[in-house]
Amino acid sequence: MKIALISMEVIPGRPDLNAAAIRAKIAEAKAAGAELALFPALSLSGLFLGGVWKQSAFLRDLADYSEEIAAAAEGITVVFGSAAQADSCTGVCRTLVKARDGVLTEVVRTPLHGTGNHFAPLLYELPGENIILAADASPFPICFGASALGETAHEKSKAICYINTLGLQDKGKTVYAFPGRAQVFSANGERVLMSAAYTEGVTIVNTDALPSAGSSPAEPPIAPIHRMIRYTVQKFLARIRMERVVIGISGGIDSAVAAAVYVDAIGAENVLLVNMPSRFNSATTKGLAARLAENLGCRHMIVPIEESVTHTVDQLTTVPIMGKCAAEGEHLTISSFVRENIQARDRSARILSAVAAAWGAGFTCNANKAESTVGYATLYGDQAGFLSALADLWKYQIYDLARYLNDTVYGREVIPQGIIDIVPSAELSDAQNVDEGKGDPIRYPYHDYLFRAFTEENCIPEDILAHYADGILEEYIGCEKGLVAEYFSTAADFISDLERWWRLYTGMAVAKRIQSPPLLSVSGCAYGSDHPESQIGAYETIRYRALKAKLLGN
Repeated sequence: MKIALISMEVIPGRPDLNAAAIRAKIAEAKAAGAELALFPALSLSGLFLGGVWKQSAFLRDLADYSEEIAAAAEGITVVFGSAAQADSCTGVCRTLVKARDGVLTEVVRTPLHGTGNHFAPLLYELPGENIILAADASPFPICFGASALGETAHEKSKAICYINTLGLQDKGKTVYAFPGRAQVFSANGERVLMSAAYTEGVTIVNTDALPSAGSSPAEPPIAPIHRMIRYTVQKFLARIRMERVVIGISGGIDSAVAAAVYVDAIGAENVLLVNMPSRFNSATTKGLAARLAENLGCRHMIVPIEESVTHTVDQLTTVPIMGKCAAEGEHLTISSFVRENIQARDRSARILSAVAAAWGAGFTCNANKAESTVGYATLYGDQAGFLSALADLWKYQIYDLARYLNDTVYGREVIPQGIIDIVPSAELSDAQNVDEGKGDPIRYPYHDYLFRAFTEENCIPEDILAHYADGILEEYIGCEKGLVAEYFSTAADFISDLERWWRLYTGMAVAKRIQSPPLLSVSGCAYGSDHPESQIGAYETIRYRALKAKLLGN
């Protein structure tokens, strides 16, 4: 049998546009001589629709557009994904519908289960054929992967023809990319075909003469992440009709990677880089920022902030506080910590927002996941922006992406090696002087993995402390051996560090994350929809308190 696997961009919530695209792809499949065309699950509706799933009129329209597709399926069998009211009248089901010569037949039905992310594909065993059709609607990263499909093909001794949704969908704050790959597995479980990700098209498969299994070229784990981020940035900007972006660059790794990602995605001519030094920024990082801009070939500006920050501090400390409750001569006192936050807000709320408005652009948030985990960012400052493209990447992944951009994407050193080598630092005070090796309070080689255990493995302090006591914490969380002893000379030091970050993770950082920009889900465990949380604060379990007392000798 000749089957057309349709990689088609699905527009969520627009069955009119999706039905038109399906009809066009049917014509394309017929022209290629296909006997059957397979479309993704939920190809008529999309997956993430919010409250639209509760609208009976929307489900009614899906049925009407399905009839139009059936009419277009003249002389060809079309299998496509839709949705329908569940029998209980209290939910929605994913459906797989077969259409031919004006006749519709529902062949698969399974509950949608709200708006979750992780589904197994809908499987339909073609009658009288040793073929299973697999229609999916799973965002990156896909949990039901090639190994599971291969095992299913081997167990049933049938070839599997698989297609996933293509495009961008979101749950408001959290943005998801659907890679749209077509894949084919032989009856012995070997993958014999895989189309390019994030590419629309029609893949023709002759099931009577499947190709031999081939080996996919090896690539580093950061490669598919780069493809996903690049595609999502392009599609997100197109969706909101934004052509230009402004990026604040510091000479540090996060903003450098953000700049290289956006230039790669939308072109140097559409990116404006802005360096905003204060008296705490070293000649080293200012020079690295300038080299980055030159290497990328895009517009850049230098806008010093020291004068405006000093003006703000002077103004706030001299203006009197008035009112019945105020003491005579009462004024604000600006601490060094508050001055640090004033710098961050001056850069984003004053400069970047104004530059973006003047240039007809939006400005980016360059935060990484480690910072977001513990709230190491300033509200309305470096946490602001229209999109946080890197917010689901740990710091070690930021470095991996930097090297990949240099070595593979650009094929040259666009991100200066000095940016990769320098100690990470916000440079907001003399205590963060990079020329003296001083930087952020987060020790990324260890804390990246500790925070990942919190967020992606649902570990609590009890788990961490128990593995620390057993001497296997590094193996448990995946960090380099020897770091715990290097960073913490006593159990008291270790516990103090653990409790500090756990209190922030469950406390103020939650409030900051709620107010952060939209972000891309790279891990499937991104903050936002992937990671439901409440502002309830830290809690110590009974076992944790007992372990702590034992380690401290209390």
